[in-house]
Amino acid sequence: MGRNDLRQATHHQGHFKIMNTSIHSDGGWFPLSVRLDGVRVLVVGGGEIAVNKIRLLLAHAARVEIVAAALNEQVQAWVDAGSVVLIGHDATDEALRSVMPGCRLVYAATDDRDVNHRAARIADDLNIPVCAVDDPDPSSFITPAQIHRGPVRIAISTGGAAPVLARRLRAVIEAHVPDNTSTLALYLRDRRSKVVAACPDVQRRRRIWEDFIDGPGGHAARTEDFARADAILDSVLAGTQVTGEVWLVGAGPGDPDLLTLRALNLMQNADSVLYDKLVAPGLLDRVRRDAELVYVGKQANRHTMPQEEINAELVRRARRGERVLRLKGGDPFIFGRGGEEIEALLQDDIPFQVVPGITAASGCASYAGIPLTHRDCAQSCLFVTGHARADGVLDLPWDRMASQGQTIVIYMGVGALPALCAQLITHGLSPDWPAAIIERGTLPGQKVVVGTLTTLPAAAQAASIGTPALIFVGEVVRHRVISPGQTFHGGPI
Repeated sequence: MGRNDLRQATHHQGHFKIMNTSIHSDGGWFPLSVRLDGVRVLVVGGGEIAVNKIRLLLAHAARVEIVAAALNEQVQAWVDAGSVVLIGHDATDEALRSVMPGCRLVYAATDDRDVNHRAARIADDLNIPVCAVDDPDPSSFITPAQIHRGPVRIAISTGGAAPVLARRLRAVIEAHVPDNTSTLALYLRDRRSKVVAACPDVQRRRRIWEDFIDGPGGHAARTEDFARADAILDSVLAGTQVTGEVWLVGAGPGDPDLLTLRALNLMQNADSVLYDKLVAPGLLDRVRRDAELVYVGKQANRHTMPQEEINAELVRRARRGERVLRLKGGDPFIFGRGGEEIEALLQDDIPFQVVPGITAASGCASYAGIPLTHRDCAQSCLFVTGHARADGVLDLPWDRMASQGQTIVIYMGVGALPALCAQLITHGLSPDWPAAIIERGTLPGQKVVVGTLTTLPAAAQAASIGTPALIFVGEVVRHRVISPGQTFHGGPI
């Protein structure tokens, strides 16, 4: 009995009819992986609809045969290259019945609905799984949205109900599956027999694999450091202590949506997190729930943990086997003291990696509508810190800063704002030179105050500007743009 015969029968058998209705209400599609390497797959159609399916089939090493009255440029190129075999032009019932036997799958992929339905009916009669593209009703299988990472395949299906939703979900999931997942999968495949021989117990073996994948061994395998990965795997099998790893990660300027995919991935795998004051609370919600959170924030003249102790804590935790995430606002290498922490890790032979983040200057300027450079007035951008020395003196490169044709971004300068503006005027910039200050940039409470070197200090005080905040000096402030549909706080000069 073919599938259509079974469908027809359900309309005459009460309990079968209920089952059929239930299947159609929730899709009734069972996910399954099919081996296509070297086997025949028939595609009916040679146009754009067929192209997408042929490309997918070739990626899975299928032997693709087509029946099509006409071929578009891409399909013709595949035929000319021998990648695809054209076996007929006529999609008559007789022709299709003669070529379908022996095929593992059939795709009805023309722009003619009647042809697709006839091809599906014939394949169904021959008990060959068939997919009428974008038409689940005559299909016995559908092709899900897919994510490929070498031998790793992730499929998302809505049972044909909402293909666009499946593609959207694929995009979300794909963002969390690193490209080097395929390298890790192949490494695990090649070491599988070794681990099975060393550990016959299934439950313990599963735990060994979990510890390896989630730890520094998984990272070593992904980055093709196979010698280190093997050493770690041997240690895990032997039950000995494995040195952990430190990840210096830039958290960006505050908005959690500005995290890099790599940062988010590591945040989900860390055992402990050492974070700064500049890391927005919403960012910590993205960290793995059972990770230990350790606040090591620093403010002017008040350090929760001195830098030397932070360095020692990173080393201590890694020596204990932890995957330690050092989460920093902005970018680790832009006023984040990441270089000092790396030097300490290198000195103690602690494995580490650095993940850059969107620096506050770029993120805050974008969210405030201020370009950092502009061909009419700013061909360079200078980042400086506004920290005063212990004696209260601002020791900055004033002559270089007080130049036109550039943008100055001053980090950590809120407390010294009046002195900063006064010094820039003293060293040559006009008193009415444009300037702005942005508090809590990229976050919902963002404040933007614009003015000049003369007016900005008083305006910032009137707006109760506090930290964290960045100061922008330059004619780019005059080019601040507020586009329709965007919400920026503050106003034009």
